[in-house]
Amino acid sequence: MTVTPPPGQPERSDRERFSEALEYAHLPTVLMVLVQLTGDRHWLEARYRARRAKGLADDITGGLPPEVQAEVRAAALEAILAWRAGAPVAIPDPSDELLVAMLSSSTGERVPEEYGPMFAEVLGTRTPDEPPARSAAPPGFRAMIVGSGLSGLAAAVRLRDLGIDIVIVERRDEVGGTWQDNRYPGAGVDVPSHLYSYSFASYDWSHYFARRSEIHDYIRRVADDFDLRRHIRFSTEVLSARHDADRQGWRVLLRTPDGTAEEVMVDVLVSAVGAFNTPVTPNIPGLADFAGPVVHTAGWPDDLDLAGKRVGVIGNGASAMQVVPAITPTVGALTIFQRSPQWVQPLGEMKGPIPEQARFLLREVELYARWYRVRWAWVFHDKLHPSFQKDPDWPHPERSLNPINDGHRAYFTDYITEQLADRPELVDDVLPTYPPFGKRMLLDWGWYEALQADHVRLVTSGISEVEPHHVRTGDGGRHELDALVLATGFDVVRFISSFEVVGRSGVTLREAWDDDDGRAYLGLAIPDFPNFFCLYGPNTQPGHGGSLIHTVEAQIHYLGDLLERTFADGVGSVECRREVFDAYNAAVDAAHEQMIWTHPGMTTYYRNSRGRVVVNMPFRNLEFWRMTRRADLDGYLTEPRRRPATHDSGHASGVEESSDEESSHAAGVH
Repeated sequence: MTVTPPPGQPERSDRERFSEALEYAHLPTVLMVLVQLTGDRHWLEARYRARRAKGLADDITGGLPPEVQAEVRAAALEAILAWRAGAPVAIPDPSDELLVAMLSSSTGERVPEEYGPMFAEVLGTRTPDEPPARSAAPPGFRAMIVGSGLSGLAAAVRLRDLGIDIVIVERRDEVGGTWQDNRYPGAGVDVPSHLYSYSFASYDWSHYFARRSEIHDYIRRVADDFDLRRHIRFSTEVLSARHDADRQGWRVLLRTPDGTAEEVMVDVLVSAVGAFNTPVTPNIPGLADFAGPVVHTAGWPDDLDLAGKRVGVIGNGASAMQVVPAITPTVGALTIFQRSPQWVQPLGEMKGPIPEQARFLLREVELYARWYRVRWAWVFHDKLHPSFQKDPDWPHPERSLNPINDGHRAYFTDYITEQLADRPELVDDVLPTYPPFGKRMLLDWGWYEALQADHVRLVTSGISEVEPHHVRTGDGGRHELDALVLATGFDVVRFISSFEVVGRSGVTLREAWDDDDGRAYLGLAIPDFPNFFCLYGPNTQPGHGGSLIHTVEAQIHYLGDLLERTFADGVGSVECRREVFDAYNAAVDAAHEQMIWTHPGMTTYYRNSRGRVVVNMPFRNLEFWRMTRRADLDGYLTEPRRRPATHDSGHASGVEESSDEESSHAAGVH
């Protein structure tokens, strides 16, 4: 057998191609493939156990001696070739116990046994326990999804699979959400590419941490591969949504591409607008009077030319960490106005591309790709969660939370000091005083290298005023500039701020949340808003580690299960009970009180104007996954379904009346 070569390259045998690929393969992952393909568990012996990696540095050899590496590669080559020739996988579905033992060996650290079921799902070799067959969606049942970013498309796939008539409303002219908007130089993701992707749609990623154009290409490809575009109304904006109790649904007011208003009636409304969609413009006197270009990173013009210009960057958060290294080589001079020091994690070799030989193995051996994802799922998920807990007996609470967190502080401090060895005077300016991970942990895309360039200046004094050609700072400085870049982030705490949502009692969602105090059961359901659900809602960002896509897929799994149960039970309206909602949010707040994001030593977009953490999830990813496995209608106020509405041309017809009596279920947090 031969592998079809790229155009212009000679044909090569499987043995040649896979032998070469294994030289670039991640051996701790290869060993897991060996166990499953051969059934030989001696590959889990201490001789083959990987050395625990520090940070994101991940030696593809696993720290194994050269002779062991050669042994593993040789055995893997024969096993893969045999499998491709038709040999069955010896262990197609590892038990939870074996899976955890394998992952522990692959990572060089103990993985708790309780993670077995979740990682079995991530591995994708086990058929999940399916509930008994339920009724399909009733005729005419329609759901509207607002937004066609990563959350919206995933929801569309799941709801359509349930037989629901879906419509996706997208204000932009293309899918992608925040990745359609954020086009600034250097834009990319801070989660490993193989985690920042759907469980149901793989991709041949070219970089360990993908850049914006590739992520956007992935999203577009998913829309095409799953035939979702025919459900999308592009260049259409949701202005408002009002609950209609008589019709057990939502009247949604749209602005169509030609500017006219249109009302659409749907049974279920799902917000998938995300959180990073409303840019923050700083309130700086004189900013509007600046004579040159003023661009927010979220609105970067395609024709913006900064070559040779004197550029000021306001902010030093995640977008600045990417845009500054990207534009430093071409600008004439760069002034960075730092708002507060940030902890930064080294990327090392993970900053670069994935070698083509390694990509070949990921494409051709699905089991290798699955284990590669599983391994990242542990390394980048819950393993740091214990270090985010406050230790009341720790003697240095001003600088760290506990001994482990203090070790992180030492590690990152050493890294920053080493990076600035030629400019030691900068260390005090950039070294944070608050505990590591108190703010969003940033990745070093070349930040410290850029700071040391001769034409780059770091300003730590606050901006007092902007003049037509200058920026004045509190220390009396006056900085002459040709262009200003606002790397000032987004209004994250005001969830679902792009359109008005009016609930059953006439109260708006903005009023229910007192503007910026968003709360939802599982980040999804809110009392007084029947049949309304928000993806990536309050307290769903896995700030301790993990991929938001994993969280959103968990929410969508739960939503699908909830809707299936309503169809089976003849339920037409489902609304989260107040006591369930309150108990869940009390648990969220109590957990946060013991965690890093309530530490007083820093400001962070994770907290609202009252100091409450509204963005991040305090639970382990495992705990949230468990919470979302099964929906319980006892936690909801329900009404029997009346005769299904017929949605004609976006409008609902009459409905047959039936009993308005609510079902009487009661439950606590589950």
